[in-house]
Amino acid sequence: MTLRRLDRRALFASGAAAALLAAAGVSAGPLPRRGGKLRLALSGAARSDDWLRGEGLFMQVARQGLVFETLTEVAADGTLRGELATGWTTSSEGRVWTFQLREGVAFHDGVPFTSADVVHSLADLGAVRALSPERVQITLDQPDTALPFTLARSAHVIRAAHAPQAGIGTGLYHLRHFAPGQQLLADRVLQHWKDGRAGWFDTVELVSIPSAPVRVQAIAEYLVDGADIDDARALRDLDDIAVWDGQAVARSVAMPSALGRGLFDDLRAPQRWWGA
Repeated sequence: MTLRRLDRRALFASGAAAALLAAAGVSAGPLPRRGGKLRLALSGAARSDDWLRGEGLFMQVARQGLVFETLTEVAADGTLRGELATGWTTSSEGRVWTFQLREGVAFHDGVPFTSADVVHSLADLGAVRALSPERVQITLDQPDTALPFTLARSAHVIRAAHAPQAGIGTGLYHLRHFAPGQQLLADRVLQHWKDGRAGWFDTVELVSIPSAPVRVQAIAEYLVDGADIDDARALRDLDDIAVWDGQAVARSVAMPSALGRGLFDDLRAPQRWWGA
Protein backbone atom coordinates (compact mmCIF):
# COMPACT_ATOMS: atom_id res chain seq x y z
CA MET A 1 0.00 0.00 0.00
CA THR A 2 1.13 3.54 -0.71
CA LEU A 3 1.54 5.67 2.38
CA ARG A 4 -0.35 8.94 2.39
CA ARG A 5 -0.16 11.66 5.01
CA LEU A 6 -2.50 14.64 5.38
CA ASP A 7 -1.76 17.97 6.98
CA ARG A 8 -3.76 18.11 10.22
CA ARG A 9 -4.63 21.80 9.74
CA ALA A 10 -5.93 21.16 6.23
CA LEU A 11 -7.90 18.17 7.45
CA PHE A 12 -9.71 19.95 10.24
CA ALA A 13 -10.35 23.00 8.06
CA SER A 14 -13.04 20.89 6.42
CA GLY A 15 -16.17 20.54 8.53
CA ALA A 16 -17.25 17.53 6.51
CA ALA A 17 -13.93 15.80 7.13
CA ALA A 18 -14.09 16.53 10.84
CA ALA A 19 -17.61 15.11 11.01
CA LEU A 20 -16.46 11.98 9.21
CA LEU A 21 -13.60 11.50 11.63
CA ALA A 22 -15.90 11.95 14.61
CA ALA A 23 -18.35 9.39 13.22
CA ALA A 24 -15.56 6.87 12.71
CA GLY A 25 -14.07 7.47 16.18
CA VAL A 26 -10.90 8.91 14.63
CA SER A 27 -8.74 11.84 15.68
CA ALA A 28 -5.86 13.37 13.72
CA GLY A 29 -4.38 11.08 11.09
CA PRO A 30 -4.95 9.84 7.53
CA LEU A 31 -8.50 10.42 6.33
CA PRO A 32 -10.41 7.16 5.78
CA ARG A 33 -10.74 6.28 2.11
CA ARG A 34 -12.17 3.41 0.12
CA GLY A 35 -10.05 0.92 -1.78
CA GLY A 36 -7.47 -1.82 -1.48
CA LYS A 37 -7.34 -5.19 0.18
CA LEU A 38 -6.81 -6.18 3.82
CA ARG A 39 -5.05 -9.48 4.50
CA LEU A 40 -5.14 -11.01 7.99
CA ALA A 41 -3.44 -14.20 9.20
CA LEU A 42 -5.47 -15.64 12.07
CA SER A 43 -5.41 -18.56 14.46
CA GLY A 44 -8.25 -20.74 15.65
CA ALA A 45 -9.69 -22.04 12.38
CA ALA A 46 -10.74 -25.66 11.88
CA ARG A 47 -11.95 -27.77 8.96
CA SER A 48 -15.19 -28.31 10.90
CA ASP A 49 -15.99 -24.59 10.97
CA ASP A 50 -19.26 -23.41 9.49
CA TRP A 51 -21.54 -20.40 10.02
CA LEU A 52 -23.09 -21.93 13.12
CA ARG A 53 -20.02 -23.59 14.66
CA GLY A 54 -16.45 -22.54 15.25
CA GLU A 55 -15.48 -20.12 18.00
CA GLY A 56 -11.82 -19.57 17.09
CA LEU A 57 -10.56 -16.10 16.23
CA PHE A 58 -10.82 -16.79 12.48
CA MET A 59 -14.57 -17.41 12.53
CA GLN A 60 -15.28 -14.71 15.09
CA VAL A 61 -13.66 -12.09 12.84
CA ALA A 62 -15.43 -13.58 9.81
CA ARG A 63 -18.81 -13.33 11.50
CA GLN A 64 -18.64 -10.02 13.32
CA GLY A 65 -16.03 -8.14 11.32
CA LEU A 66 -17.38 -9.03 7.89
CA VAL A 67 -20.58 -10.95 7.19
CA PHE A 68 -23.05 -10.37 10.03
CA GLU A 69 -24.17 -7.55 12.30
CA THR A 70 -25.49 -7.44 15.84
CA LEU A 71 -28.27 -5.35 17.39
CA THR A 72 -25.72 -3.13 19.10
CA GLU A 73 -22.08 -2.21 18.59
CA VAL A 74 -19.32 -1.09 20.94
CA ALA A 75 -17.60 1.57 18.84
CA ALA A 76 -13.86 2.13 18.53
CA ASP A 77 -14.06 4.80 21.23
CA GLY A 78 -15.75 2.39 23.64
CA THR A 79 -19.25 3.86 23.42
CA LEU A 80 -22.34 1.75 22.84
CA ARG A 81 -24.21 2.37 19.59
CA GLY A 82 -27.13 0.86 17.79
CA GLU A 83 -26.30 -1.36 14.83
CA LEU A 84 -29.32 -3.33 13.60
CA ALA A 85 -31.25 -1.71 16.44
CA THR A 86 -31.74 2.05 16.44
CA GLY A 87 -33.02 2.32 20.00
CA TRP A 88 -34.15 0.33 23.04
CA THR A 89 -36.06 0.65 26.29
CA THR A 90 -36.35 -1.57 29.34
CA SER A 91 -38.52 -2.12 32.35
CA SER A 92 -37.22 -0.62 35.58
CA GLU A 93 -35.62 -3.89 36.68
CA GLY A 94 -33.93 -4.61 33.33
CA ARG A 95 -35.81 -7.83 32.62
CA VAL A 96 -38.02 -6.85 29.68
CA TRP A 97 -36.36 -5.06 26.76
CA THR A 98 -37.89 -3.62 23.61
CA PHE A 99 -35.71 -2.90 20.58
CA GLN A 100 -36.58 -0.71 17.61
CA LEU A 101 -34.99 -2.19 14.49
CA ARG A 102 -33.28 -0.42 11.63
CA GLU A 103 -35.50 -0.14 8.58
CA GLY A 104 -34.46 -0.56 4.96
CA VAL A 105 -31.82 -3.22 5.71
CA ALA A 106 -31.52 -6.34 3.53
CA PHE A 107 -29.48 -9.52 3.68
CA HIS A 108 -26.83 -10.15 1.04
CA ASP A 109 -29.32 -12.19 -1.01
CA GLY A 110 -31.77 -9.29 -1.10
CA VAL A 111 -34.26 -10.60 1.48
CA PRO A 112 -35.39 -7.78 3.84
CA PHE A 113 -34.26 -7.89 7.48
CA THR A 114 -37.16 -8.01 9.98
CA SER A 115 -37.89 -8.87 13.59
CA ALA A 116 -38.38 -12.53 12.57
CA ASP A 117 -34.63 -12.77 11.99
CA VAL A 118 -33.94 -11.41 15.48
CA VAL A 119 -36.39 -13.86 17.06
CA HIS A 120 -34.69 -16.75 15.29
CA SER A 121 -31.15 -15.59 16.12
CA LEU A 122 -31.59 -14.70 19.80
CA ALA A 123 -33.91 -17.47 20.94
CA ASP A 124 -31.32 -18.72 23.43
CA LEU A 125 -31.51 -15.49 25.46
CA GLY A 126 -35.01 -16.07 26.75
CA ALA A 127 -38.48 -15.28 25.46
CA VAL A 128 -38.01 -13.30 22.24
CA ARG A 129 -41.06 -12.18 20.29
CA ALA A 130 -41.82 -9.87 17.41
CA LEU A 131 -44.08 -6.95 18.27
CA SER A 132 -44.05 -5.79 14.64
CA PRO A 133 -41.68 -6.18 11.68
CA GLU A 134 -39.61 -3.33 13.16
CA ARG A 135 -39.88 -4.05 16.90
CA VAL A 136 -38.85 -7.00 19.04
CA GLN A 137 -39.19 -7.73 22.74
CA ILE A 138 -36.79 -9.82 24.82
CA THR A 139 -37.90 -11.08 28.23
CA LEU A 140 -35.02 -12.43 30.31
CA ASP A 141 -35.21 -15.04 33.05
CA GLN A 142 -33.14 -12.73 35.25
CA PRO A 143 -32.75 -8.93 35.08
CA ASP A 144 -29.70 -7.74 33.15
CA THR A 145 -29.10 -4.00 32.84
CA ALA A 146 -26.06 -4.71 30.64
CA LEU A 147 -28.02 -6.58 27.94
CA PRO A 148 -27.34 -3.97 25.20
CA PHE A 149 -23.59 -4.45 25.73
CA THR A 150 -23.99 -8.24 25.74
CA LEU A 151 -25.82 -8.10 22.40
CA ALA A 152 -22.77 -6.49 20.78
CA ARG A 153 -20.79 -9.74 21.09
CA SER A 154 -20.10 -12.12 18.23
CA ALA A 155 -22.18 -14.85 19.88
CA HIS A 156 -25.29 -12.78 19.14
CA VAL A 157 -24.94 -12.01 15.45
CA ILE A 158 -28.22 -11.77 13.56
CA ARG A 159 -28.63 -14.50 10.96
CA ALA A 160 -31.16 -14.81 8.18
CA ALA A 161 -34.10 -16.86 9.45
CA HIS A 162 -34.58 -18.24 5.93
CA ALA A 163 -30.94 -19.40 5.67
CA PRO A 164 -29.36 -19.55 9.15
CA GLN A 165 -26.58 -21.95 8.18
CA ALA A 166 -25.45 -19.93 5.19
CA GLY A 167 -22.91 -17.14 5.27
CA ILE A 168 -25.62 -14.62 4.43
CA GLY A 169 -25.77 -11.58 6.67
CA THR A 170 -26.43 -7.85 6.60
CA GLY A 171 -22.78 -6.91 7.15
CA LEU A 172 -20.50 -4.71 5.09
CA TYR A 173 -18.91 -7.68 3.27
CA HIS A 174 -20.45 -10.57 1.37
CA LEU A 175 -18.75 -13.91 0.78
CA ARG A 176 -16.88 -14.61 -2.41
CA HIS A 177 -15.05 -17.75 -1.24
CA PHE A 178 -14.97 -19.74 2.00
CA ALA A 179 -12.81 -22.82 2.62
CA PRO A 180 -13.36 -23.93 6.24
CA GLY A 181 -10.17 -23.91 8.25
CA GLN A 182 -8.22 -22.37 5.39
CA GLN A 183 -9.31 -19.14 3.75
CA LEU A 184 -12.08 -16.61 3.38
CA LEU A 185 -12.47 -13.91 0.73
CA ALA A 186 -15.15 -11.24 1.10
CA ASP A 187 -16.03 -8.22 -1.01
CA ARG A 188 -17.54 -4.92 0.05
CA VAL A 189 -21.26 -4.69 -0.66
CA LEU A 190 -22.18 -1.99 -3.15
CA GLN A 191 -24.47 -0.07 -0.79
CA HIS A 192 -24.77 -0.23 2.99
CA TRP A 193 -26.26 1.93 5.71
CA LYS A 194 -22.73 2.38 7.13
CA ASP A 195 -21.40 3.95 3.91
CA GLY A 196 -19.01 6.78 4.77
CA ARG A 197 -18.45 5.47 8.30
CA ALA A 198 -16.99 1.97 7.88
CA GLY A 199 -16.13 -0.67 5.32
CA TRP A 200 -13.17 1.03 3.67
CA PHE A 201 -11.45 -1.94 2.01
CA ASP A 202 -12.81 -3.32 -1.26
CA THR A 203 -11.76 -6.87 -0.36
CA VAL A 204 -10.78 -8.66 2.84
CA GLU A 205 -8.90 -11.96 2.96
CA LEU A 206 -8.61 -14.08 6.08
CA VAL A 207 -6.06 -16.87 5.96
CA SER A 208 -5.72 -19.58 8.59
CA ILE A 209 -2.18 -20.07 9.93
CA PRO A 210 -2.28 -22.32 13.03
CA SER A 211 1.42 -21.87 13.86
CA ALA A 212 2.18 -18.72 15.86
CA PRO A 213 5.80 -18.43 14.56
CA VAL A 214 4.57 -18.78 10.98
CA ARG A 215 2.03 -15.97 11.52
CA VAL A 216 4.88 -13.78 12.79
CA GLN A 217 6.93 -14.70 9.76
CA ALA A 218 4.03 -13.91 7.44
CA ILE A 219 3.70 -10.34 8.66
CA ALA A 220 7.48 -9.87 8.95
CA GLU A 221 7.74 -10.77 5.26
CA TYR A 222 4.76 -8.49 4.39
CA LEU A 223 2.67 -11.38 3.14
CA VAL A 224 -0.22 -10.14 5.32
CA ASP A 225 -1.20 -6.81 6.86
CA GLY A 226 -2.02 -8.13 10.30
CA ALA A 227 -1.83 -11.23 12.50
CA ASP A 228 -2.52 -12.38 16.02
CA ILE A 229 0.77 -13.23 17.70
CA ASP A 230 2.11 -14.67 20.94
CA ASP A 231 5.73 -13.50 20.80
CA ALA A 232 6.72 -10.20 19.18
CA ARG A 233 10.49 -10.45 19.64
CA ALA A 234 11.09 -11.23 15.96
CA LEU A 235 9.29 -7.99 15.01
CA ARG A 236 10.87 -5.53 17.44
CA ASP A 237 13.36 -4.15 14.91
CA LEU A 238 10.74 -3.62 12.21
CA ASP A 239 9.62 -0.01 12.57
CA ASP A 240 6.89 -0.37 9.95
CA ILE A 241 5.02 -2.98 12.01
CA ALA A 242 3.10 -2.00 15.14
CA VAL A 243 2.67 -4.55 17.94
CA TRP A 244 0.26 -4.41 20.89
CA ASP A 245 -2.30 -6.53 22.73
CA GLY A 246 -1.38 -9.80 21.03
CA GLN A 247 -1.55 -8.47 17.51
CA ALA A 248 0.83 -7.12 14.90
CA VAL A 249 -0.33 -4.71 12.19
CA ALA A 250 1.59 -3.13 9.32
CA ARG A 251 1.78 0.67 9.54
CA SER A 252 0.45 0.79 5.98
CA VAL A 253 -2.92 0.22 7.65
CA ALA A 254 -4.65 3.10 9.44
CA MET A 255 -7.21 2.70 12.18
CA PRO A 256 -9.32 4.69 14.65
CA SER A 257 -7.04 6.36 17.18
CA ALA A 258 -9.15 5.14 20.09
CA LEU A 259 -8.50 1.54 19.12
CA GLY A 260 -6.76 -0.73 21.58
CA ARG A 261 -9.54 -2.13 23.75
CA GLY A 262 -9.03 -5.70 22.57
CA LEU A 263 -7.67 -8.02 19.94
CA PHE A 264 -8.37 -6.51 16.51
CA ASP A 265 -10.72 -3.95 18.05
CA ASP A 266 -13.37 -6.36 19.28
CA LEU A 267 -13.24 -8.39 16.04
CA ARG A 268 -14.38 -5.48 13.84
CA ALA A 269 -11.00 -4.55 12.36
CA PRO A 270 -11.92 -5.43 8.74
CA GLN A 271 -14.67 -2.84 8.70
CA ARG A 272 -12.96 -0.14 10.78
CA TRP A 273 -9.44 -0.08 9.37
CA TRP A 274 -8.36 1.43 6.05
CA GLY A 275 -5.29 1.81 3.81
CA ALA A 276 -3.15 4.67 5.08
